[in-house]
Parts: sequence; structure tokens; C-alpha cells
Amino acid sequence: MVYLLWKDLTACEWITGSQRVLTGVSFLTFDINYRNMVFQDFENKFQDKIDNEIKIEPKDWMPESYRKTNLRQISQHAHSEVVGMLPEGNWIGRAPSLKRKAILLAKVQDEAGHGLYLYSAAETLGMSREEMTDDLHSGKAKYSSIFNYPTLTWADIGAIGWLVDGAAIMNQVMLTRTSYGPYARAMVRICKEESFHQRQGFESLLVLSKGTKEQRTMCQDAINRWWWPALMMFGPQDSESQHSEQSMKWKIKRKSNDELRQNFIDMIAEQIKTLGMKLPDPDLKWNEERKHYDFGEINWDAFWQVVKGNGPCNKQRLDARRKAHEEGQWIREAAMAYAEKKMKQNNY
Repeated sequence: MVYLLWKDLTACEWITGSQRVLTGVSFLTFDINYRNMVFQDFENKFQDKIDNEIKIEPKDWMPESYRKTNLRQISQHAHSEVVGMLPEGNWIGRAPSLKRKAILLAKVQDEAGHGLYLYSAAETLGMSREEMTDDLHSGKAKYSSIFNYPTLTWADIGAIGWLVDGAAIMNQVMLTRTSYGPYARAMVRICKEESFHQRQGFESLLVLSKGTKEQRTMCQDAINRWWWPALMMFGPQDSESQHSEQSMKWKIKRKSNDELRQNFIDMIAEQIKTLGMKLPDPDLKWNEERKHYDFGEINWDAFWQVVKGNGPCNKQRLDARRKAHEEGQWIREAAMAYAEKKMKQNNY
């Protein structure tokens, strides 16, 4: 038997099989009950796929909230990759050697590529790249708060590679197993390239840590300034996270914010011993009972201030992105005109 779903209170629809017509409130009551039953069946099958580790693909049925959650997360991730080029790009022309300049140039180019992969993944959820760009430029869409801090010295570039990219990898490796297929596949290549970024950042700081007194001081200062913002990259505490519980159920996330943050601290607390530097946390110490490092309280007020747009470089970052977009308009128009010309020549 085929049932046609209710459209509005004044509509009347044939119910195939019974050949009866239901109108008004009686039809509405029937429709709501049937629609709820159908949706519940879809949601059960959807959850079964996730529980059985079957990827959700763009043409699959999905709850609207699942689509919106993925779209918010993937587009925010894409924005972060693009905005993240700015603090490091600031040092390409001031790198201390040709080798360092070539490494940094390759790294910034990688970030641009990551943004493109992620925008493409987000587009499969029904939002155009132009809409995502407009949301970023208007301030409606967010990006990672870490990129609203200034890069004051060359050591900051090493600290970003080691701490910021290190925190990103801790989160992104989990995303290679996220339930939405296009996002998971994009993350495989991104993680491989991010691992290079972290290694070059650590190697850069290692060179400074073995250098002159001034270089060692610069290295420690950069670590001091980037440590706490790096911990904030994992998001608010689990008790304050609005989306974590549902995202874990849908396997958009595989580990909670606090779990990932703890794993990152445990890793960095050991790695810094090789640098001969210190993390700026007097409460950092190994807890034998927990088999983890204890650490001090994060300044969440500072975190939310940056998220709300009141960080040291929020305005500067968005102004730079808007300016680049406006000045690049002619390039986009020329590229589209060339593509249309080639299509006509090839009779597409």
C-alpha cells in the first residue's frame, strides 16, 4: 500500500489501496503518525549503518541535524586551513635561510590544498563554496581560534608546526575514521601532510634549542605563548560542549575533547624533554595512578573571548581574507571565462 504524505491542511490526497480521501484534521493526524513511523525507520537504518562502520555517502538518507553538524564542522575546518595560512605566510619573506623559506612555502601551499579538499567535501552536503566563503567573510562562520594569535618571532613558526599542527593531527587522525565518507577520505592525505608539518616544526625548534642564548630564549618564549592556545584547540570541556554527545553517537567524532587534549599533553610532555625546554604549567606532573599527566586549569574566559571575535588578530585575519577575495575576483572571472571557452571548443 502506498501512502501520500500530507502537504497542507486544505489538501486532499488519494490513499492508494483503500481508495478513500482524507481531508483536514483527520488526514493530518494520519500523516503525522505515518511520517513519524517512516522517519523512525529511516533513522534506525541510518544508525545501524554507522554502528556497523558503513560510511555515509552524499546520496544516502541522513537526518537533517547530521547533515548540518557535518557541514558546520567541515566548513569550519576548511576555513581554518585557509585562515591558517596567514600567520605563517607572514614569515615567508623573512625566513632565516633559503632552506627554511622553501619548507615554509611548501607548508603554506599544503594548507591551501587542505582547504580545497575540505570545501569540496562540504559541498557534497548541499552548500556552495560561495555561500561558505560569504559566511566566513561576514563573521557568521567560525574558524579555529588558534589562528587569531600573532606570530612575533621566527620561533613561532616552529611552535605552530610542533604544537598547533601536533594538536591538529591528534584530532584529525580520528577523523580519518569519521562516519561521513567524503570527510574521512579527505583526511587521509591531509594527515600525511600534517605529520610533515609537525616534524619540521619540532626540527626547527630543536635547532634553536641548541643555538645561542638568544635563540634558546626565543624558543622558550614561543612555547610559552603557544602552549595554552594549543590546548584550547580541542574545544571546550566535555561538560560544556554542545555537540559532543550526539557527534560521538553518530561517530562524527571518535574521542571526546577532553580525551584528545589529555593524549596531546601526554605526548608533548615527553617530547619537550628532547628540546631541553619547559612547558609553562607549574602543575604539570605525571600521575602514576592515572597513567597520565596532570595539568593546570585552562583559562576558558580567554578562549571564549577569542571565539567571540575579541582575540588579538580576529579583525586582522578577516580583513586579510576579505581583501584577498576582492582582489582575486578578476582571476576567478578569467578562469571561468577560459573554462567556458574550452567547453565550447570541445562541444560539451
